Amino acid sequence: MVKLKIKDVGFSYASVPVLNGICIELTASEMLGIVGPNGAGKSTLIRCIDRILKPQRGSILLDGQDIKEMHLMELARKIGYIPQSTSQIFPATVFDTVLMGRRPHLGWRSSEKDTEMVLEMLQMLNIEEFAMRDINELSGGQQQKVFIARALTQEPAVLLLDEPTSNLDIRHQLEVMDIIKNIVREKGIAAIMAIHDLNLASRYADRIVMMNGGEIFDAGDAASVLTPENIKHVYDVEVEVPNHGGRPYIVPIRPVR
Repeated sequence: MVKLKIKDVGFSYASVPVLNGICIELTASEMLGIVGPNGAGKSTLIRCIDRILKPQRGSILLDGQDIKEMHLMELARKIGYIPQSTSQIFPATVFDTVLMGRRPHLGWRSSEKDTEMVLEMLQMLNIEEFAMRDINELSGGQQQKVFIARALTQEPAVLLLDEPTSNLDIRHQLEVMDIIKNIVREKGIAAIMAIHDLNLASRYADRIVMMNGGEIFDAGDAASVLTPENIKHVYDVEVEVPNHGGRPYIVPIRPVR
């Protein structure tokens, strides 16, 4: 069943086009990786889906309903958003920050079940020891885990991830992506992940959309999209793409002169 349908979406900042004719369908329990160079439109697309930005053309349907017709609280109950970074965070404990993920469901009163869910997510992401710390005292990587826990506590039908591993070292990248992948599978969530790391996209995405210049350049499974020809054309980089464990593995060689 299609959870999310993006139909001919176009978006411009002032007179500068950023997205043009984007069409994507996403089903439950599926993780879609959005890749492409800086300025390709990956983050802009994520923000359009979360209604942070308003497309000038096209429509975005969630379970058949156009999101622009949905009340913001209803949208917040169905879409969880993990931003790329946060430059300034309102002072709050880690526990209270994660608990905010329950607000769209319960207003401003929390129950014992909500508390248990927060503790479960903190433990799952190995940040329970920071529960009563001010989030501003944490490292960038630790803060990123807090935001991931908050979004998962929200129990969304659709999860949007904008560079979810950008502040994490390699061990924690794998740890966090394993957790997200398992929850997407177990809970039947539809997830869209904008990500720079092509090898993480290859490892964790069920399908990949490669964007270039605000348009979809190619789409399909990792093996068909992450080819030396595509990467050379889009990134101006020569690569080798051996196969590892049934997935393509990107080895950069040199920039195209």
